[in-house]
Amino acid sequence: MRLYLIGMPGAGKTTLGRGLAAAYQVPFLDLDEEIVRREQRSVSEIFAQDGEEYFRQREADVLREVVAAYPQLVLATGGGTPCFHHNLEVLLAAGLTLYLAVPVEELVRRLMVAAASRPLLAGHLDAKALETRLHETLAARQQFYDRAPLRCTAPTCSLEAVQQLVARYNATA
Repeated sequence: MRLYLIGMPGAGKTTLGRGLAAAYQVPFLDLDEEIVRREQRSVSEIFAQDGEEYFRQREADVLREVVAAYPQLVLATGGGTPCFHHNLEVLLAAGLTLYLAVPVEELVRRLMVAAASRPLLAGHLDAKALETRLHETLAARQQFYDRAPLRCTAPTCSLEAVQQLVARYNATA
């Protein structure tokens, strides 16, 4: 079991991922948390000190190391992970990828309190600006997200619903 969760910031990848890992009795990792652990600084600090390109390269390197090191895993990726350095191809080749599709309006509701701590959302602290930024970001990323073989659309992305999706997929694969 290797399950990779992709989707926008605020989609619930980490929360759902922890539950799925417990249910499947496999390790769980959050890719951003793993980068922070290895870098000994926050994602915001990495962006501020070294820029997005450095972060994206580090993200790609850590992703490949994690995929190689864990034969069983549930991994919550960063929202942009599948969009850079052929990371999506790595995910698709190494396991099952699930796109958590959450409407932008719901993402705004979830992210309003956390937007300042997310580098690509900082500066979009009112709901309208955040909504506009999320629509733009989703439009750029949708082509990557849509390539995932599994898709769960909020609000029905419960632990049980995802387990059923995975079971149905594995039964036909």
